[in-house]
Amino acid sequence: MHANLVLVLVLTASFQAAAPKSGPSQDAKPVQTNQQQKIDPEIAAKLVKVKRIYIDSFGDDKESQQLQAMVIDALVATKRFIVTENKDKADATLKGTGLEKTSQEVHATGEATSVGAASGGASATVNGGSGSASGGFIARHMGTEDSQASSVAVNDARLAVRLISADGDVLWSTTQESKGAKYKGASADVADQVVKQLIRDIDKLQPAGN
Repeated sequence: MHANLVLVLVLTASFQAAAPKSGPSQDAKPVQTNQQQKIDPEIAAKLVKVKRIYIDSFGDDKESQQLQAMVIDALVATKRFIVTENKDKADATLKGTGLEKTSQEVHATGEATSVGAASGGASATVNGGSGSASGGFIARHMGTEDSQASSVAVNDARLAVRLISADGDVLWSTTQESKGAKYKGASADVADQVVKQLIRDIDKLQPAGN
């Protein structure tokens, strides 16, 4: 009886050791979640309500004034915003810093043509015990070279802007660069990019169906 009891205890212990343990598997991988940074709800609420914008000075130099004028034109063209010169009536103020530079790109092309020709001949005459022989060889070479070099002015515009609420909060900011588009210069293109980015970001905050 004692031997049977020992045998039962040994079999039970072996079964418990072989049985899988409860709980998470060692091969199980943790579930990963994508957490995207979201704009502060208070800032988002202010940004979507912006309709009337005051454009602050981008600078006193000619390039900055030109970029500011281009941004004003792009905003007005959207028919979505009102550009005002009365800062007190504006929902937000657009401040910016612009830079435009012109550089020279040099393009060089070259072409060469070479032509060669050669000819030769020989003749001999035998008459009795005497004879004569003559021969000749002519070679000509002609070559032409044509090379051209030209320089093209390239404009590069960069514009960093931020939209400030009436109470001083930064609602939105972006930095855009352009070397010009097919039908517009660098200044006009970078101003257009800034306004399009503003509209895209505001549209992302709009409730579905609006």
